[in-house]
Order: sequence, then C-alpha cells, then structure tokens
Amino acid sequence: MIRILKKNFAISHELRAMSYAILAMSLIALAITSCSGGKMDSTNKVSFPSIKDVPAEAWQNLNEKKIYFGHQSVGYNILDGVKDVMKENPPIKLQIVETNNPADFNAPVFAHSRVGKNTDPKSKCEDFSVFMDKGLGEKTDIAFLKLCYVDVTSNTVVEKVFAGYKETMSVLKSKYPKVTFVHITVPLTTLQTGPKAWIKKIIGRPVAGVDDNIKRETFNQKLRNEFSGKEPVFDLAAIESTLPAGSRAIFEKDGKAYPRLVPEYTDDGGHLNALGRKVAAEQLLIFLAKLVNQ
Repeated sequence: MIRILKKNFAISHELRAMSYAILAMSLIALAITSCSGGKMDSTNKVSFPSIKDVPAEAWQNLNEKKIYFGHQSVGYNILDGVKDVMKENPPIKLQIVETNNPADFNAPVFAHSRVGKNTDPKSKCEDFSVFMDKGLGEKTDIAFLKLCYVDVTSNTVVEKVFAGYKETMSVLKSKYPKVTFVHITVPLTTLQTGPKAWIKKIIGRPVAGVDDNIKRETFNQKLRNEFSGKEPVFDLAAIESTLPAGSRAIFEKDGKAYPRLVPEYTDDGGHLNALGRKVAAEQLLIFLAKLVNQ
C-alpha cells in the first residue's frame, strides 16, 4: 500500500508540476485525514489535494450556498485568510458579510458573527441555537460553530463541555434537517519557551500551554470519535499543528504525544498570523468545496 501511494504521488507531481506550496497543502490535507482516522475521505466522491485542483464549477457551486459561521477571534483570523485566498483565486466569489440577520440570507452569502462570550462555551452554544431558531435554521445550507482555545483549558471539565455541544447540535439537527452542520475541532496554542520554560521544567512546574493543549486534544478526540465518518468534521487543530513541510508539531507528556500550534502560524501564541490564517483558510475552502460537490 505504501509503495502504491508513493507511486501515485510521484505521478501526480509530474503531471501537475506542483509547487512546494501546493505540496505543503496536500500534506496538510493528508494529516487532517489521519487525525480523523481516515473516515471522512472514505466517503468523499471528490478529492482536491490543493486549492489549485478545485475546478471553477466547484467554486461556483460553493458561491451559491448560504453559509453561517458562529465564532470569536480566531474565526476572524480565518475569514481574513479567506479574503486573502480569494484575491489569488478569482473563481471564489463568496459574499462574506458579518451578520446573523435572517433578512441577509435571501441570496447566497457566507455570513458570520460573534457568538457568546470567550471562556464560556455554554454561552456560545446557546447563542448559536438562538440565531438558528430566529430564522437562520430555515435559510442556511451550511452552518458551523467554532469554540475557541480559551473555551477549553486545563481547568475545563471536557465531558461536560462536549456533552453540552453534542446536545446543542443534536437538537438543531432534528429541528433543521435540511441544514448541513459542520463540526470544528478546538484550535490550539503554542507552548511556553525560553528561560522561564526551562526553569519550570527543572523544578517540575507545568510549562504554559501543555495542560491546556492536552485538554483541547481530549475534547477534539471526543468530537472526532463522535462525528467522523458520520457528519462533516473540519479538523482545525490538525491544520494548526501541521508544518508547511507536512510534519506535525507535537509535544509529549507521560509517554503520550499531543499536538500544539505551529509557532510560525502565530505572533502571540494563539491567534493566527498572515501565514497561519492563509493555511487554515485554504483548507477550509477546500473542505467546503468538497462538501458541496459530493
């Protein structure tokens, strides 16, 4: 199987003359599939290894959809990245509007708005439900809610947060069966580095980011286990922890490996910079193009 994959990869490389950047995106997509156990792609009827592989007609199908995205700060980073990618890819003509007003969904739109309060995932689930019940549930084709890294930290009772999220989505799916609800893994942060981190390791104190990211991975694995292969899952955490060359940014604790945010993708340890947001945005657009063209 490994030899076959290598052979197919080599053929694809020769035929498409893929640039290094496009190769990187392909490897990131492979990492995402691996994190979800490879289940989602086994049911996909189409495959776009990179954004340049998406045909114009596929973008046209996406352009005609009504999409709602509930989020907070990292969501703005990703949408800024979508705008960056659109400038380089004219066939992508999404109408990005910050709104949750049902009146703005009478035509194709990629709408988004803030939901709830940071550090309070329950409030985000509640707001998302309210917006859907006030009319978005009857008008959207695709809807998704993204929790933030501040919503899942070392103090989080993951089982409780995930149960609340799962119940919210279950209720909404039963109310609005025509809507495709997408699940998104919680984003990550980098780990503390430098002299302070070194001293903490020596004296046995936790390095900032370690326990937080472990809880995030615990939540994300619950999400993958629950929905992968059954409903669409956009694995943002896998994207954020995959380097441009395709390797994973990980750390170990107690003999187990956990993902962390690639340092090159952020300037403050959590929010996405110009590179990070573009990487995430390209993968989100490829994911949505595949979703609407199956």
